[in-house]
Amino acid sequence: MPPVRKPPIIIPALATPSNPSQAAAFIFVHGLGDEAEGVESIARQFQAANKLPHMTWVLPNALENHDLATNAWYMPTRLSPYPPSRPELEDDEDEEGMMATVAYVTSLIDDLVKQGVPEKRIVLGGFSQGHAMSILTGLVSGKYAGKLAGLVGLSGYLPLPERIVGLREDAGLSKDVTDDVEVFLARGTADRLVPKRYHRLCYEKLFELGVKEEKVVLKEYEGMGHSLGGAELRDLCEWLERVVPVLE
Repeated sequence: MPPVRKPPIIIPALATPSNPSQAAAFIFVHGLGDEAEGVESIARQFQAANKLPHMTWVLPNALENHDLATNAWYMPTRLSPYPPSRPELEDDEDEEGMMATVAYVTSLIDDLVKQGVPEKRIVLGGFSQGHAMSILTGLVSGKYAGKLAGLVGLSGYLPLPERIVGLREDAGLSKDVTDDVEVFLARGTADRLVPKRYHRLCYEKLFELGVKEEKVVLKEYEGMGHSLGGAELRDLCEWLERVVPVLE
């Protein structure tokens, strides 16, 4: 039998606006081997500090990958700290798995829009594999590319960099990114799972695609490994308050 996906954890806003057009939501996608419960504490911390009280949190679950014996959004490939000497011998990325995840994440955005949350009040982001899937969805989704409030990538990378233009064209999008979606990208300097060069390759590719440099916030945190840190979450909170502010 195919694996059954657990439903996402939904954490309602502390203060639900009377007008749905003033609502906001953050879809936060966990990393490889984790699940929604593993990142639930982040949302709880924000709410305990009365931060972003108008925001609903949507925390989806990846399917269990039987080959990996753990939860995964797609089959991972090795991320080398050095450019490959023979790129043709590199393992192919799991485009099929990634695009299936893009479709699932898109369905979560659909659900929010049906509830009346404006596309421009929805932020999509995640950690590690969640970073990869959030940025990819924000670039190639035929329904929502360029229409969301912002994209967040924490300790991850940009997958399928050479396929993005083709995937955008397949989705009926322009080759170039001409929207004003805000982007927050961050990593720790001691991250050994996703080497620094992937952080650089990610934002360089975004700029190459046409993402405006002034719309991208880049952060590195000294000594932080492949994890989420307090300073990072404080900066993320400030960014979210700016991107999807409380509407009076």
